Amino acid sequence: MTQQATKLVIITEKLLLRHIAQIIDAAGATGYTVTAADGKGSRNIRSSGQPAVAESFSNVKIEVIVADEAVARKIADEVAGKYFDNFSGITYLDRIEVLYAHSL
Repeated sequence: MTQQATKLVIITEKLLLRHIAQIIDAAGATGYTVTAADGKGSRNIRSSGQPAVAESFSNVKIEVIVADEAVARKIADEVAGKYFDNFSGITYLDRIEVLYAHSL
C-alpha cells in the first residue's frame, strides 16, 4: 500500500544544519536526511571537491518527508525567513508516493 506525502528539499550552507534541524523537529516532522551538496547558483560555485578553510563552508541538501504539505511549507517558510537573506539557500517541494514507511 502506498501513501501520498510531500518531500521538502532544503539546499543551504552546512553551518545552518543544526538550526534547521531544530526547526524541522519543532514542526513535528519525524526525521530528515542530510547529504553533502555542491554546484553553482546565484551566489557562485560551491564545490565539496575543493579544499576549504573549514568544512563548515560546504553545502548540504536536507530532505524531509511529511504526510501533511502544510508542515513542509511551514518549515520552508521559517527557514527562508530566518536565514536566506544572509545565507545562500533554496527550498522546493515535491509531491511523492511513499511505498514503505513506518510512520510519517
